[in-house]
Amino acid sequence: MPRPVRYSPSRSDRARLPGPPAAPGITPPPPSPDRPRRRLRPPSAQQLQWAAMAMLALLLAALWRAQPVPAPRITQKAIDAAVLHTLETQSLPSAAARAAEAVAPSVVRVMGYARTRKGTEVERSVGTGVVIVDKGVILTNLHVVRGAERVSVTFADGTESGASVTGAQPENDLAVLQAHKLPDDLQAAPLRSTQNLRAGDGVVVIGFPFGIGPSASAGVVSGLERTFESPEGGQELSNLIQFDAAANPGNSGGPLVTLDGEVVGIVTAILNPTPARTFIGIGFAVPIENAAQAAGMSPF
Repeated sequence: MPRPVRYSPSRSDRARLPGPPAAPGITPPPPSPDRPRRRLRPPSAQQLQWAAMAMLALLLAALWRAQPVPAPRITQKAIDAAVLHTLETQSLPSAAARAAEAVAPSVVRVMGYARTRKGTEVERSVGTGVVIVDKGVILTNLHVVRGAERVSVTFADGTESGASVTGAQPENDLAVLQAHKLPDDLQAAPLRSTQNLRAGDGVVVIGFPFGIGPSASAGVVSGLERTFESPEGGQELSNLIQFDAAANPGNSGGPLVTLDGEVVGIVTAILNPTPARTFIGIGFAVPIENAAQAAGMSPF
């Protein structure tokens, strides 16, 4: 016979079905009624305000902690102590050394060459020059290059170049050269008027005495507006600066430099009444104003 269909009780029916029998002596708890679910309330405006204030306080605290510690205040007493310590523990260059260093990059060696009857090229003269325009314009003495068939200059960095005589001022024994090849970053020497130059001012001579150099010697201005007559050609030079910094053959055409590192003259002659032609303490330089005019530059 067909079995009768049995239906599973519904969820509501299951709730009414009796549960399993309780253990002896234990009373089952009464069924708990269904509790309604709580809904989360959105924060109030006052709560949001307090939260924002708290975040701002935390941010300000973090920024304050990140502030660098202020440096200690530097007083004049501390500066004086540091300068004194430096002077006591380090050897500073002399004023003459600083002056020579300022102009040295602009000093060149000048060589004059000639040919013998057999066609061999020989060294005829050696002197010094100074760059006054960074395009390779060089001042030297006229007697250094006079009669040379070829002129060569050697710059401070070792660059060698041919040079042409582009100007001359015989009355002041000055010549202007133009180098054909220039080194990188060529520097022109700073020039200064002789208007405030006085006897006793410190000066430095830079050049190639007897081809040795560059060499520097220091001394003072001995006098101004001196006159010198060349024992060789009988030419008279006037308005010269007299100095006592050592100069010898080969220094001709080199710069006479103040202790501030500025060129005030072009070394042109030394006085020696003997045939030795060496320095005995009297040298002469053409004022830079005259030299600037030889190069076509406006006087100071």
